[in-house]
Amino acid sequence: MTTTVRITWDAASARRAERQFLAEPAGSGTPVAEVVGAMAGAHAQVLSAAEVSVGVRTTGLTRADVRTALWDDRSLIKTYGPRGTVHLLPARELPLWSAALTAVPTGPSPFPPDVRLTEEQAREVVAAIGDALDGRYLTLDELTEEIVARTGPWAGDRVMPAFQDLWPRWRQVMHRAGWAGTLCFGPNRGRKATYTRPPRAESVADAPADALADALGTFVRRYLHAYGPATPQHFAKWLAAPPGWATTLFGELAAAGRIEEVDFEGTPAWVAAGDTDFPDGPARGVRLLPYFDAYVIAGQPRERLFPGEAYRRALAGGQAGNYPVLLVDGVAAGVWHQRRRGRRTTVTVEPLARLTARQERELGEQAERVGEVLEATAELVVGEVTVGPHA
Repeated sequence: MTTTVRITWDAASARRAERQFLAEPAGSGTPVAEVVGAMAGAHAQVLSAAEVSVGVRTTGLTRADVRTALWDDRSLIKTYGPRGTVHLLPARELPLWSAALTAVPTGPSPFPPDVRLTEEQAREVVAAIGDALDGRYLTLDELTEEIVARTGPWAGDRVMPAFQDLWPRWRQVMHRAGWAGTLCFGPNRGRKATYTRPPRAESVADAPADALADALGTFVRRYLHAYGPATPQHFAKWLAAPPGWATTLFGELAAAGRIEEVDFEGTPAWVAAGDTDFPDGPARGVRLLPYFDAYVIAGQPRERLFPGEAYRRALAGGQAGNYPVLLVDGVAAGVWHQRRRGRRTTVTVEPLARLTARQERELGEQAERVGEVLEATAELVVGEVTVGPHA
């Protein structure tokens, strides 16, 4: 008779913190890409937030080190990751991410019929992007010209509503080009973003079905290593994937012996097969996590990660990431905001409960660490955060 392993929330949050360098920061000299890999990607819609995400998980690293990894040694790639949002990913893992993300089913287009691309047109645009960016760095306007020249005027029609403007039709599949490994970000040219083809990128457009299935299995196990125990619904939410598809995928991996069911606070959940060792006690320590930090986006169940008042104060309509989070002993316990002026930054933290003397000391150290990462001198202010979400 098989006995189901029982895992508590405290044990799960402690292991997640350990594996993401939140219990103890990575030592000096740890490659930036290793830290980002442990997080399963760092959200980078706002690059400074990604720099803080990586920096608070390390000893001595600053934003300059992240940018060196991104633009100089290219061990990091800035591209489209989970949910079609911009992430930093380890360059060596890009083939795995590409194979897995392109295998995730997508829902119907949100655009009206006269705006959307056909599937054939979408594939044509993705291929044209790769051709246009091979060995080049182009702005959006330059890339649009190249795509239109390779496909047709229809790709450049300004019909896609976005931010009180109209974008060229082709941009509705820009994230798919990132998933396919044909596009990533390059260094800014002045105030304009540039795009290029990732170095050593491997196209997955013609990959056989069994290779994609293996990539998905590896991808799920990597996710569970960082954020397990988790349910198929948790995985689907992290990816913005269909829950039914995720349930089927988990069932197939379980039947193949690649993942294993456990009891997570009375609910069936999953870990990678054999990965059932967890710490005895809860996570300890104070951390300041920026906008859309991987720990709060992927950590589930959300009501345990954001207990009590934190669920109202630190979430925006139930969505995680819109507020930087004060993490105390593995759970959200407040919000914070930083405002930079020259070489100084004011870090305002709003705890939702009284901190102990030890926690106050750690909070001061964390504020100082945020300043170090951003190459600024930090001033800590404990009080109400008056700005809204994602300010």
